[in-house]
Amino acid sequence: MGYFEELPNISYPSLLPQSNKIEDRIEVKNIFRRSKLRSDVDQALTAFNYYYIKDDMRPDMVAQELYDDSELDWIVLTVNNIINIKDQWPLSHNDLYAYMLDKYGSEEGMTNIHHYETRQILDEYNRVVIPAGLEVDKNFSFEYSRVSGSNQIPTVITSSLVVAEVTNYDYENKLNEEKRRIKILKPGYLSAFISDHREIMSYGRTSEYISKKLKGTYNPRISGV
Repeated sequence: MGYFEELPNISYPSLLPQSNKIEDRIEVKNIFRRSKLRSDVDQALTAFNYYYIKDDMRPDMVAQELYDDSELDWIVLTVNNIINIKDQWPLSHNDLYAYMLDKYGSEEGMTNIHHYETRQILDEYNRVVIPAGLEVDKNFSFEYSRVSGSNQIPTVITSSLVVAEVTNYDYENKLNEEKRRIKILKPGYLSAFISDHREIMSYGRTSEYISKKLKGTYNPRISGV
């Protein structure tokens, strides 16, 4: 069951050159109609597993592996609210390299500093003083009070200890890797999801209603406006 097969249609006035009658119409898919997970399903932790997308895996390949049906790739995308595969699906290692080379101009540009982040700093009791991954300035330093007996001793964490360089390559690779972990709908919930999807894709009765899978649109040729 392909996604576009499930989309309802819209009947538009035909503007094709060979159209001779003002009432001639053409049916097109309503690409603006989108389904989504029901809120109760979306919040049910038992409905999902997590999946790591391996290199060169496409959505249809994931659907084939999980549901034994490559045409259910749209469910993989919908569950993860992925609209633009180009930007939201992980690139293969080769494609990522080509993307970075185009974006930064050269391999040297890929190794330039993108920003600076903190390293994790622990105190003497293994408590986190500074968490890792905070974006900071190059010269960032930090001071905290270390307790020694009844005394509080000021302790300075210098930039050489706490600040780490993040290159353009590191930055882009991290973003790409984060896209590899996705939610997958467990097979037992598929039939309910597809049923809900078909309900959302069906038109309700309005002045433009023709059928559950087809609605009309205003025809200015007939009204003269």
